[in-house]
Amino acid sequence: MNKNEDFSDEIGDDHIASGATNPIREDAFELSDEQKIESIKKDVENILKTLGMDMTDDSLKGTPNRVAKMFVKEIFGGLNPSKKPKASTFDNNYKYGEMLVEKNITLYSTCEHHLLPIIGRAHIAYISNGKVVGLSKMNRIVDYYAKRPQVQERLTMQIVQEMQRVLNTEDVACVIDAKHLCVNSRGIRDIESSTVTSEFGGKFKDETTRREFLDYIKMETRF
Repeated sequence: MNKNEDFSDEIGDDHIASGATNPIREDAFELSDEQKIESIKKDVENILKTLGMDMTDDSLKGTPNRVAKMFVKEIFGGLNPSKKPKASTFDNNYKYGEMLVEKNITLYSTCEHHLLPIIGRAHIAYISNGKVVGLSKMNRIVDYYAKRPQVQERLTMQIVQEMQRVLNTEDVACVIDAKHLCVNSRGIRDIESSTVTSEFGGKFKDETTRREFLDYIKMETRF
């Protein structure tokens, strides 16, 4: 193994991001979804054949197509800018001036180092600067940026930056607590550990405001 491969393995095993934006090529969307599915299907079949699987078996015949469709249409759908959610805002006519927190947003993503799942919860807060956004749109923003090969630190920043852009305010915060199956099911195989990342903007950099947000996250939700 050469030095470049050693370095790449080290980055992957240590879960280090190479940048704050996803490394997407300029020609990424020249192929249609259908063309991508056809290409990926052949690659998946080749991988399984190389591993020694009998692709004539009824259980495996449809696997390459299923995996290809899942990659393009589902778990990596957030790579396509056409699928970005339209986060319409509304005037804050009721003059709500306190913090709004949407917590326990279910998060499914994929580690870009081993293509294994990241499963966790995202918690988002903002303080209105005259605009508010529908609650479900916050979930959709999380889902959109999560549906990419990701690292958790980048994902956390992207959610905050998008909320700041939509609401035209710096006063946005996000905390993510997630399990990485590349840690839990391979390598060190520590099934108990989880990773917590945070990004605080504007007023949330103030210790009192940040503490208020973190206290809301800890509150038990009862129905």
